Amino acid sequence: MNEETSAKIQTIINSMSCPKDFQCAESGFEALCKAKDVGLKSHLVCIEDDPEDCLFAMRMDDMHFCQCPLRVYIAKNLHR
Repeated sequence: MNEETSAKIQTIINSMSCPKDFQCAESGFEALCKAKDVGLKSHLVCIEDDPEDCLFAMRMDDMHFCQCPLRVYIAKNLHR
């Protein structure tokens, strides 16, 4: 990961609180919630089994969307 990406991730982390204590970042982005990038600018489709348990999940009709800024950045820029 380059320095610019690391700095952006740190900026995102500093600007938010995380109910999971940033487990994704602590694991080197190996322990990520299941989400899929479908081309939306600031949301991912959440594909977790129980998305209602996540504070960042937003329900719309039959789908849940991830609104976590860090998770969205990881998907869009690290393609994970």
